[in-house]
Amino acid sequence: MNFGLAIFLIVIALLLGLVGGFYGARSYMKKYFKDNPPISEDMIVAMMSQMGQKPSAKKVNQVMNMMKHQK
Repeated sequence: MNFGLAIFLIVIALLLGLVGGFYGARSYMKKYFKDNPPISEDMIVAMMSQMGQKPSAKKVNQVMNMMKHQK
């Protein structure tokens, strides 16, 4: 009887850990993306303007494609 109870408790603890880990990781990622949003085209245009370049649509698209391929 003790062996069956031990296995049951281990399975319950495993399931609780999986569910808790899933929701913990989910909330962490939501907070991370809220604090550090992905780079958008507007951010690239602003960055190029600050560096003294004229941001054309072609250059912005090239930078966006380079960043997508790096992921």
